[in-house]
Amino acid sequence: MITRRETFHKSERLRSKKTITALFENGNIFYSSLFKVVWQLNPVLHFYPAEVAFSIAKRGFRHAVTRNLIRRRLREAYRRDKHILYDFLKSENIMISFIIIFRGTAVPDYVSVEKSMTDMLSDFIAVIKKTGKKC
Repeated sequence: MITRRETFHKSERLRSKKTITALFENGNIFYSSLFKVVWQLNPVLHFYPAEVAFSIAKRGFRHAVTRNLIRRRLREAYRRDKHILYDFLKSENIMISFIIIFRGTAVPDYVSVEKSMTDMLSDFIAVIKKTGKKC
């Protein structure tokens, strides 16, 4: 049995201000239960098929400690479930950049974050299938 390494490398993170600005200016938007996802096909080839950033609004969570806690939970859930998205993107030969924005009003527990992340990634794949080739 082949096991996957569940890692989240620095090169998988979306860090380019230019790309982030382009995402918010002309990216596609997708909503799920806990998340807003702003995404765009990425013409630049990278080693990984997706670049991702996580955002939590300062308006909803005043303390940086709380925002960091939520961000850590989001990154961990993504790290554990990203193979769902990566398998699809590799099979379709698509590269994307996206930002996951947390829309909740309370600090969620890890179990609910992981379930929401799995559901969001499955729905996200369906959205990419429907609109990805047109972009």
